[in-house]
Amino acid sequence: MMQVGDYTWIFGLGMVFAFADAYGIGANDVANAFATSVSSGSLSLVQAAVIACFTEFLGAVLLGSSTSETIKGGILAVDNFVTQPEMLMSAMLCAVFGSAAWVLFASKRGWPVSTTHSIVGAICGTGIAAFGADSLKWEWGGISSIVTSWFLSPIASGLVGALLYTIVKFAVLRRADSFKWGLRMVPVLFFFTTTIEAFYIIYKGAPGTGASKMSTGMIVGISFAIGAFFALVAIFFFNPWVVRRVKKHEDLKWYHVFVIPFLPPRPTIQDPELSTTDSTATAADEQVTPQEKTAAGDDQIVQIDSDVKQHTKQVEDIVTPEQTDAPANPEDAQQEQGWSFAKIKTVVKAKLMHGLNQDVRNLNNERLKKMHAAAVLYDDDAEYLFSFLQILTACTASFAHGSNDVANAVGPLASIFYIWQNAAVDTTGKVPVPIWVLVYGGIAIDIGLVTLGYRVMSKLGNNITYFSPSRGFAAELAAALTVLTCSKLGLPVSTTHCILGSTVGIGLTNGNLKAVNWKMIAWCFFSWVVTLPAAGLIAGLLFAFGFASPNFA
Repeated sequence: MMQVGDYTWIFGLGMVFAFADAYGIGANDVANAFATSVSSGSLSLVQAAVIACFTEFLGAVLLGSSTSETIKGGILAVDNFVTQPEMLMSAMLCAVFGSAAWVLFASKRGWPVSTTHSIVGAICGTGIAAFGADSLKWEWGGISSIVTSWFLSPIASGLVGALLYTIVKFAVLRRADSFKWGLRMVPVLFFFTTTIEAFYIIYKGAPGTGASKMSTGMIVGISFAIGAFFALVAIFFFNPWVVRRVKKHEDLKWYHVFVIPFLPPRPTIQDPELSTTDSTATAADEQVTPQEKTAAGDDQIVQIDSDVKQHTKQVEDIVTPEQTDAPANPEDAQQEQGWSFAKIKTVVKAKLMHGLNQDVRNLNNERLKKMHAAAVLYDDDAEYLFSFLQILTACTASFAHGSNDVANAVGPLASIFYIWQNAAVDTTGKVPVPIWVLVYGGIAIDIGLVTLGYRVMSKLGNNITYFSPSRGFAAELAAALTVLTCSKLGLPVSTTHCILGSTVGIGLTNGNLKAVNWKMIAWCFFSWVVTLPAAGLIAGLLFAFGFASPNFA
């Protein structure tokens, strides 16, 4: 009979494997969510990492679930472990290891996979190893729902994304004076976007606030109030700021938007190219194709920060140092040793910043030039209006993701910790998640995004179709809207799959099949299908090794 505090080694390893699993979520799920914002140029990789660190962490800690459904959807019956709670500890340990191993393997190769499906597959593997296939829930609401989501998620999101972008294209981008029409549409889009995102967070992403007890009418009312507030902000603050910055070329910073009605005229910037956005090339006509821009010799060049150049040069100096004679004076030797320490410090700093000093936009990739050339570009100033909407959408989606999926990452750890403390199994399938566990998972997710997230980002975004701010805005909003609607209807969807589906749908609105990287789409679909059995096989074999191994009587 298990006693309180027994099997501490399982709890210790669970801490390690749960960190690795949350690390993989940051490198995969979060990177997937921000790939469109970075690819369109609305955010740099560093800016996306900083924003995600705050939104994911705060979403996990402030709005994280007070309970975690560690046995997803009742797929594995915990009643089988009541007499031997230590076996459930072992099963959860193997499950979180199997999930972490597969997610890290996929993230290293840039495959976008559903981390939720990964932990579900791992739990299924341990269940089969322990009690056979009959112990799992194969009908609707179990395994069959996951298989359905492989097809339902991308198709539904692709249709929504194509519809949203088509509306934006004909209402704003293809107009004669697209910037003027964009200014008229911005308050409407601010209202629509913030209302949808507020409803998404309150209804689905804020279980820690007791929002589940609110009526649907109250949630809708709160969401509409938030949307109306942001629409007024767009009318009285954002629109005047963007006109003075883009059209009048005033030297304005982003924080001036909050005081723009009271800000006197500022000096103008001599260079009219005031970085409205580095995501799209300047378009002189209503529509400019990439073929025309290539013919004109106006190739886009990815600018590298001067600090990165300096760090790289310093690292090269260390790797290939110049041959010099050893100093004869001991004082010179000490001074050279000091320089050596400084160079080592530079190397360490460069290694730590390696994940953020990557070009993930793929604008100069020779293999993708034909695909990018199939996309139609529009006026740069009009596109700039959508950058802020895209950033807003990415932030709120990340906040909701942190409040939902962080608890999923540390769910097995919470189960292990509960059994270790109580020597019993919670037959409800839900265990309390201590705040330190949510903080622990949030930190791991942030580290995963910063250090390894660039691999998934580089495989998505512009690697699948050409992204501008308007396309990125439509893709992110379509994914959030699809997840919200399908969840309300009880249909199984995955956020990871939805983002990819909306990307493809928007790519097809160019009217050219060559505007989409179908080879990468096939690889993504392959990774979705493999996720469930791969994670399950790893976890199941590991559990079977311990469960069925010979032991001393």
